[in-house]
Amino acid sequence: MIKDILVHIPTERPIRPVLDASISLASAFKARLDALATAYVSTGATYMVAGAAAAAVAAVFENAQQEADQRAVAALTVFETEARHAGVSYDLRAIADIPIEAAASIAAASRLYDLSVVLQPDLGRQTSDNMISTEIVLQAGGPVLMIPHIFRGAFKAKRIGICWDDSRLAARALKDARPFLAQADALYAISINGVEGPPADASPQKLAEHLGDAGLPVKLIDLPAKHADIQPSILSLAADENLDMLVMGAYGHSPLQEGLLGGVTREMLRTMTIPTLMSH
Repeated sequence: MIKDILVHIPTERPIRPVLDASISLASAFKARLDALATAYVSTGATYMVAGAAAAAVAAVFENAQQEADQRAVAALTVFETEARHAGVSYDLRAIADIPIEAAASIAAASRLYDLSVVLQPDLGRQTSDNMISTEIVLQAGGPVLMIPHIFRGAFKAKRIGICWDDSRLAARALKDARPFLAQADALYAISINGVEGPPADASPQKLAEHLGDAGLPVKLIDLPAKHADIQPSILSLAADENLDMLVMGAYGHSPLQEGLLGGVTREMLRTMTIPTLMSH
């Protein structure tokens, strides 16, 4: 059961997608919803006074931090108005810091919650909010619901696709998604090329049997696809089956550690069209 939810409120991008999704989720699960907004202090603020007195440098940085605080508070004010109107239990917190420290702070905070909600990164733009989204996915230690930037309205998860490749990460995502699976009307287990030789005890067929025994009937769908076509094939299926949500493992290493996202994970983050629950 989902008892508490953390939502990251962006300050450099529109907040409506995560606002709508997180508040409707909190209402559906009767969960507490904590909103954390991050505003970013530009490290470039100190470069304009290179060689100046330390006091002048400190003053410029303090000014930048105050402006960042104001942006975060403004974003949270919008959230609070909507949350109060919806009647959900909530709390507010603002973080103003340089981007790398802000990302580390909210990633650490996310480890205390049953679910984190973040906005799909816009990899075509240079924005610090992108760092927050990917860092939470890779560092939360639990489920992260990634909301597409085109999302509007109340979140529902009546038709769910489970991306299954028999891996540890797919298994983690499956376990993390159980509160959603229990409330769904239709479940689809999606594999690629028959998962190409999975252990018999973790095959898609075994997955379907296991979930069926738990009262969660699943339709198996095997997609033939080259590696480069995996992500578009999954999204095409999601559109054909009118899915509300995908469940998948997230591959990669923390960007703060100069790591890389896996190819399918990176492409899904770039092009997702429906909310996607990811676990790492």
